[in-house]
Amino acid sequence: MATAHRPHGPGERVVLVTGGTRGVGAGIARAFLNTGAHVVVCARRPPGRPVAAGGRTARFLPADLREPAAVDGLLATVEETYGRLDVLVNNAGGTPYRPLDAAGAASHAKVLALNLTAPLTVSLAAYGLLRAAPAGGCVLMVGSVSGRRPSPGTAAYGAAKAGLAHLARSMAVEWAPAVRVNTLVLGMVRTESAHLHYGDADGVAAVARTVPAGRLAEPDEIGAAAVFLASAEAAYITGAGLLVHGGGERPAFLAAARTHHEE
Repeated sequence: MATAHRPHGPGERVVLVTGGTRGVGAGIARAFLNTGAHVVVCARRPPGRPVAAGGRTARFLPADLREPAAVDGLLATVEETYGRLDVLVNNAGGTPYRPLDAAGAASHAKVLALNLTAPLTVSLAAYGLLRAAPAGGCVLMVGSVSGRRPSPGTAAYGAAKAGLAHLARSMAVEWAPAVRVNTLVLGMVRTESAHLHYGDADGVAAVARTVPAGRLAEPDEIGAAAVFLASAEAAYITGAGLLVHGGGERPAFLAAARTHHEE
């Protein structure tokens, strides 16, 4: 674990990335570490190996973000250790594949709690620190294209991400100008768990071919987008959703029409 010290001057930002121990979250954490920031990552379980980049190592703090007391403790530790918080990245989330009628309402409610209620809880707990940030605070929500189109098999997740984007836009208005709030709207990303959603290597490759860019995103590319939205160059961007999806999805009717023509 890295030895923490209080930052000196506005250049040494403090960044909290929820769910920052693997996948997209780790990619975002590494990107901020490369800028020289002090990065804190949290999750329910510690990472298999520390998240490190640029000669720095992220500090891990355990927390179940569905528990308000745990969230309050997390932010209290950040304040006690660093005395400030400049950027909050609400990345923690996810869902199993589960058709609506395959589980009860309580199971779907847990997905909503992790992907929508938890980011709200963390943002509220962090607000006092963020609004006091020397250069203004920044909240980044990690959203999904699932919140913009039908999401069969992950309907509760899609609904949560749709709500998260709306929450971010409202939060951006209420908390301006002290805190900027934006959403990274992600498409498919190549992570350690990609095979759980897309199958083996051939399945991942087949899915990648449906993306106009011809491939899945890499976690570090998501990190680069996060760093931009949290930077001074994006100082006038708030209440926005940045699509990071490689061009999205080709309309299914085009493939159907082409197949029919070839027949």
